[in-house]
Amino acid sequence: MAENSVTLREARAHLSDHINQAEQGTPTVITRNGVPVAAIVPVADLEALEEAADVMLAREAEAVLAEGGPTVTMAELLADLFSERDENVA
Repeated sequence: MAENSVTLREARAHLSDHINQAEQGTPTVITRNGVPVAAIVPVADLEALEEAADVMLAREAEAVLAEGGPTVTMAELLADLFSERDENVA
């Protein structure tokens, strides 16, 4: 699979072309000041990446639990989540 690299300006000017390329299986890396910052990828690639990340996280969680690692109750988890949300809103 070939990979294209374009500047942000080029990506804006030819967005539909890069989307068409993604539909054909070719990702486009977008650079800003010569540094890769984003990519337009086929949806199948994104879904595969998300699935792989989920598998890795599940394996890490299983390893922590197998080692007798820390666990939390659902109430503790919810309390932490809501306190983080409240902090971000304030």
